Amino acid sequence: MKTYSLEHITDKHIGKKGTPKRDAFEQELRMDLLGEAIREARLQRNWTQEELGRLVGVKKAQISKLENSLTDARFETILKVFKALNAKINFNVELLGSKPQPKKPAKQVSVKL
Repeated sequence: MKTYSLEHITDKHIGKKGTPKRDAFEQELRMDLLGEAIREARLQRNWTQEELGRLVGVKKAQISKLENSLTDARFETILKVFKALNAKINFNVELLGSKPQPKKPAKQVSVKL
């Protein structure tokens, strides 16, 4: 039985990295992960969407859209949400390009709001 890597399956069914379809898929996946992080943090605080919305200055519906990845949120709004949650945010920045780069860990930035 032949086995295939996840990367191979993704390339075959969604498209290779750098193609519009693959880029859209990866963007949606990142937004799903962000929405899930917001939901988990809110639930750990035992807050309703309405309570979080009031702290951020948006309606409950906007918090729901963020948690369910139904909106393209502005970065400023996302920062406000995590600040209201008193949550630490970590960003990984990785340069992409066609030339192989020496293996160095990606720069990590932690933001405490």
